[in-house]
Amino acid sequence: MTFISSLQPQQRKTLGDQIYESIRESIVSFKLPPGTMIYENELAETMKVSRTPIREAIRLLVSEQLLEVLPQRGTRIALISARKVSEARFIREQLELGAFRLAAAQWGERDRSAESTAFEALLEQQRAAAETKDIALFMQLDESFHRAVLEIAGNETLMQMIYYMRAHLNRARYLAIDQFGHMDRVIEEHRQLFEAIRSGDEQLAAARLEQHIRKLDQELPQLREANPDYFTD
Repeated sequence: MTFISSLQPQQRKTLGDQIYESIRESIVSFKLPPGTMIYENELAETMKVSRTPIREAIRLLVSEQLLEVLPQRGTRIALISARKVSEARFIREQLELGAFRLAAAQWGERDRSAESTAFEALLEQQRAAAETKDIALFMQLDESFHRAVLEIAGNETLMQMIYYMRAHLNRARYLAIDQFGHMDRVIEEHRQLFEAIRSGDEQLAAARLEQHIRKLDQELPQLREANPDYFTD
């Protein structure tokens, strides 16, 4: 199982946390495609850890419905639920709309030179990832962009809620970027979102966010048709 990314030292994260996040990201980035069978022994050997933290990570991922236990067969990567993708898209949109409005409203309250520089850097990094067609890195930077907006809004609870629900949505988004290759479009939408926030226009920021997030609803039927083995319901 060489497709699992190696564990990297991270501050304030236990080994169990790192294992959970590593497997989770492997699912989201299709290093572990839907339907793949996984085994505790192989994961423990690949990640060079005992089976105990592997077992706990699997338990958590089953509770998130990213893994499913098949009686008499073992554990496999759950198929993508089109219903859950649509539900997650709706919930994320509703959660982020308030945060993006708040970020736009708060932008002019103090000097935002550091934030502006950070956003510009994120957009350039996304462009570089698009040029090399590094979808996994592109998706990580996509999440970093949205998280940066939430940080301006200052709602840590909201960030945690979106993190735990993004996996189902991002599996479909990863597949959409891989199939349709529209990274340049996403970058331009991010730039427009940033400009709306920087201008302090709450309504424009909300309208552009809705357009940005809802694109996946239009693409989902095509993704299911092109990849029927990856989807359920």
